[in-house]
Amino acid sequence: MTTTLSERVSQSAFDGSMLRVVLLMDLHEGAQQRFFEAYEQLRHDIASEPGHISDQLCQSFENPSQWLITSEWESAPQYLAWVNSEHHAEQVRPLGACARAMRPLKYTVLRETGRGYQDDRRSVGARLQESPRLGAGIVRHALTFTVKPGSEKDVAALLSSYASPAANVDGHTRLCRTTLFMHGNRVVRTVEVRGDLMAALRHVSEQPEVRAVEEAINPYLEQDRDLGDPESARMFFMRAALPAVHHVAAREPDGADRSDVRRHALFYPAKPGCGPALARFLARQDEEAAHRWDPATVSSSIFQRDDIVVRLIDVRSPHDAGLETAFGVRGPRKAAVLARLMVPSADGTAESAVRHTMSLITDRRAPAES
Repeated sequence: MTTTLSERVSQSAFDGSMLRVVLLMDLHEGAQQRFFEAYEQLRHDIASEPGHISDQLCQSFENPSQWLITSEWESAPQYLAWVNSEHHAEQVRPLGACARAMRPLKYTVLRETGRGYQDDRRSVGARLQESPRLGAGIVRHALTFTVKPGSEKDVAALLSSYASPAANVDGHTRLCRTTLFMHGNRVVRTVEVRGDLMAALRHVSEQPEVRAVEEAINPYLEQDRDLGDPESARMFFMRAALPAVHHVAAREPDGADRSDVRRHALFYPAKPGCGPALARFLARQDEEAAHRWDPATVSSSIFQRDDIVVRLIDVRSPHDAGLETAFGVRGPRKAAVLARLMVPSADGTAESAVRHTMSLITDRRAPAES
């Protein structure tokens, strides 16, 4: 049975759909008033952000320490531009200091019903997602950070030598795959989770073998952190988050699990302010490739934060010698668009997809479930 392109695009921030963001919070004892005052300041700041439509603050009537913040945005890129910014990290710091736990959830809006949605309150550019997306129940996420120049070999050795954590988190969540790459002094760690991403990340961070390697690389990091300080750790991982913004799957199910498929990552250095446009451009190229019968590319995921763009591609191994075909763009006009969005190469030569291929450090898959 063949699948349509819309069925294979299981995730996209670029379809123009409205976004509903839900933040679940469990506050420290006695922090309710301090939290409320911090929110009052934040809501005034966020109201001026491009794409922000509305927000609500809710307190549980069963448990006063449990709070819920919801916000509505015209589109996912507008929300991501704010949530990935440095001023957002500073804006939410007072809220984080009040909370024992925070859990953000993001949803595109498919349907609206009720009298409140029958008026013309919507912004002109806001629209609903056309149809439900299909997928294999996998959540993709990435973290990125830089290490001190000259320490790359030491960091790579540490990141490739630790024991893998247990794959099963609980009865509903499983860590499926973790892959680490480096490009210069930049590290990118991608994870694939079936179930609850936050539960999986928390599970991994609590494993002794992972904590040991995280402590071991601390002296090499360009950005200081103290994993023993919850606020320091939270701010580090907030800044390191590299969210997935687009994913195109293969025609055949479980294509990425075939033995002849190899995983590659490419790092695209975007010009200042061009990261979102670059990610959107690459997403279009992936969708066009998925329209064609291209047996080389099995799947592609794009991760983007500010001007950091990473493309994760699963490719059948016979095509390893022709990465330009699998990873590049077709035609001189598209190549020119890509060049306008990227930082020029240091030697002034033409851009090449292979030039930005990242070095694979480790690729760990969970054992098959019995």
